[in-house]
Amino acid sequence: MSIPLLPNDPHDDRLRAAVKPPDWVNPTPAGRYNLVVIGGGPAGLVSAVGAAGLGAKVALVERDLLGGDCLTVGCVPSKTLLRAAKAAHEIRTAKRFGVSAGEPGIDFAAVMDRVRRVRANASGHDAADRLRGLGVDVFLGEGQFADGETLTVNGVSLAFARCVIATGARPKRWEGEGGTKILTNESLFTLTALPQRLLVVGAGAVGCEMAQAFARLGSRVALVAKGGKLLAKDLPEAAAFVAKSFQIDGLLVVPDPPPVADFDAVLVAVGRTPNVESLNLSVAGVALDGQKGILVDKYLRTTNRRIFAAGDVTSLGVRFTHAADAMARVVLRNALFAGRATFDPNTIPHCTFTDPEVAAVGDTGPGNREWHLPFSELDRANTDGAEGFLKVFTAARSDRILGAACVGPNAGEVIGTISVAMANRVGVSKLGGAVFPYPTYTETVRKLADQYNRGKLSPLVQRLFRTWLRWGR
Repeated sequence: MSIPLLPNDPHDDRLRAAVKPPDWVNPTPAGRYNLVVIGGGPAGLVSAVGAAGLGAKVALVERDLLGGDCLTVGCVPSKTLLRAAKAAHEIRTAKRFGVSAGEPGIDFAAVMDRVRRVRANASGHDAADRLRGLGVDVFLGEGQFADGETLTVNGVSLAFARCVIATGARPKRWEGEGGTKILTNESLFTLTALPQRLLVVGAGAVGCEMAQAFARLGSRVALVAKGGKLLAKDLPEAAAFVAKSFQIDGLLVVPDPPPVADFDAVLVAVGRTPNVESLNLSVAGVALDGQKGILVDKYLRTTNRRIFAAGDVTSLGVRFTHAADAMARVVLRNALFAGRATFDPNTIPHCTFTDPEVAAVGDTGPGNREWHLPFSELDRANTDGAEGFLKVFTAARSDRILGAACVGPNAGEVIGTISVAMANRVGVSKLGGAVFPYPTYTETVRKLADQYNRGKLSPLVQRLFRTWLRWGR
């Protein structure tokens, strides 16, 4: 299956020329490769470029567009669309700041033209010519294992010492598909006319982000959320802030799909399926974990110790660009240098870029000690008229951070600070000694740390302090 691009569109033509050049000629295989990479998305690109930079002989195989979902149908185009939707919302709601505005004039064709332009502008980093210049042998075509140490592409054999599978995932199909125009994140960005009535099936990150974007751009949107719950993987109290925003946007949340015929288009966002069917994994001795993906251990090795896997294709369930990048770095250490680097999914943050943003990292489940700071205590939030909170979860008898959750503007940046602390084993009490710019949203981290430190002052310690201070006078 190929990612759809618009024909005779100058931006998509530039994109295609960069990441799947029509005149590309695959190189002659250079003997046995130190590393063969299957898949040119984030995990594959980091693996290939990183290995080549270290002096390894590297081949990269891609059957469609280099750059993967992130560049072509994921992060880059979706966040560009979200920015346009936010601009429309800011104009529509400017009166609350004392600024006279009104209903914005939205040229949807121009919005999507900018989406494709930004995507094409970003493609140079993933271009085939650039990769070749960095020392990577780029093979465009379908890769398939011939055995446990050989891959074939377009009838040519690539022998390897090590291999990494980074073929990503694709949208799951939806059983309710009918005659109405069915979209996924792969076809969504080919739209040039706004669907007046849009049904979005699935209330995870993709479904919620795109439902809000299209509602703000003028579509009448109904979002199907199982059990009426948004963002089921996040804290319910965080999802409640998003639900409140959806009400303001006029976005209807329903528990069951209404008749598809009532809508001009249906966006299906019900999960992802790993891309493994054409790889011939069985002859390579690579096992699958049910429908979840390729089975890997904590070192990201498959059941064939020569072959690793990284990114969305693995069974680990952390399908984010930054997780793919992190996995690729683990693979490089272990595949090329017999390292023992491990990958811990629990340390990977995630962020849904709705308005407000919802972000989390680590263990946010019940049973942990919880510290909560509402954004009402944050001057920057008050100046912006924003709501939200930061929660940090610690061990019962120490300040070790087990996880955190944040909802509000820049929640992704706030949770990033917590992620740094967790990765470096910095306890919440020490965060109180850090200095954050004022007024910013990251100041919530320091304020919450202050709250934690005040909580450590037992009645006995407080009495001792008062005694000392009276004596000092």
